[in-house]
Parts: sequence; C-alpha cells; structure tokens
Amino acid sequence: MPAVNSRKKSLSVVLGVLLGGALAAGGYLTLDQRAQADVAAGEQRVADDLSAFRAAQQTTTSAPATTTTPPSSSTAPPSSSEAPPSSSTESSAPTSSEKPKETPKAKPVDGSKGAQVVALVNQERAKAGCGDVGVDDRLVKSAQAHSDDMSARNYFSHTTPEGVTFDQRIKKAGYPKPGAENIAKGSTTAEQTMKMWMNSEGHRRNILNCELTKLGVGVTTDGWYWTQNFGY
Repeated sequence: MPAVNSRKKSLSVVLGVLLGGALAAGGYLTLDQRAQADVAAGEQRVADDLSAFRAAQQTTTSAPATTTTPPSSSTAPPSSSEAPPSSSTESSAPTSSEKPKETPKAKPVDGSKGAQVVALVNQERAKAGCGDVGVDDRLVKSAQAHSDDMSARNYFSHTTPEGVTFDQRIKKAGYPKPGAENIAKGSTTAEQTMKMWMNSEGHRRNILNCELTKLGVGVTTDGWYWTQNFGY
C-alpha cells in the first residue's frame, strides 16, 4: 500500500501541472475529467499489477505488458518541459527591441532623395539660365535638423516653436551667409516635392534665384518633411 500511495501522489503532482496548463488554455473541464479518469486507471493498474505478480509465478509473459504503461505516463513531463524553450525563444524580443534602435537612424535621413532634389533644382535653374547650386554640408546639416525637428514636434513652419528663424538655424550650423528656405510636407518623392515648389511663386523664386549658389536638402520620412536651405 505505501507503493500505491506513492504512485497516487506522483500522479497527483503530474496532474496538477497539467491542470495548471489547462487553466491557462481554457480547457479546465475537459482535462479535469481526463485527470480523474487517469487516477482511476492508475488504481486499477495497481490492482492489476498485484494479480499479475501472483500470476508471474505461473506465467512470466504478463510482465512486459505492465511495464509498457509507465512510458505513456512519462510522456507528459517532456511535453511540459519542452514548453520553457518555446517561451524562451519568444524572449528573443531583444531582437525586436533592437529594431527600434535602428529605425530612428533610417527614419529621419534619406540622402538619396536629397540628392534627387538637388539634381532637379539644377535642371530648373539651367532652363532659367542660372548656374548649378553646389551642396554645402553645413546647409545639409541645418536643413536635415529642421526636417527632423518638425517631424519630432509635429509642426510645419520656417520658425521653430521657440521663435528661431531659418537664418539663425543656418548660422548656428556654421554657414555665414543664409539666403532662403523652402519647406514641404506630405509628398513622398523628390519629383512631387519639386512640382509643389515650382507651382508656388515664392518657392519657385528661391529655386531660380541665380545669386544663390549653395544648397542643402534635408528629408525626414516620418511624416515626410522636406527642407531646402539656400546660401549665398
């Protein structure tokens, strides 16, 4: 009988683990009935083992049949022991948490679109008889910073919420002779942005001002903010 009690105790431990998992999955009733059936089957197996033991003195062939039942009951722990690895792979969330670190770098800056804007500006200037504008890194810095700032703080203006004007921003970036600034929002291509500017008299005037010889373009794809900073 101590062996029977020990067997029932181990069964109750296994069933407790299984029932705990079933509660999380919403299958408590079904698995509870199954657990009760398993316990009853366990008690019946003990009785069968006792009768088989007596019969073993006469016939030894029944012993292999009784030894096949423990492996079937031992399959439950491996299934539950395999669960932690699956949950630990989900804790590879650090990989997903590393993505946000990369996106801020890719999100604000798109140098290729800025280069496309410069090329389109020089095409329009050539039609008007103006020389090409050259790219100045200081103007690029001030233009990109303004696009980033408008995107981050959700405003659209040549003047920051603190009252800083475009020429002050350009000088702060180290360029001594600020000339003009064009901004745009919402367009997703350089061609579309240039059409918007060329269809506006004030923006067109800045682009075709032959006295302006330097340009920096900043593009932020989060909200699509575009900035042109011209310099003399």
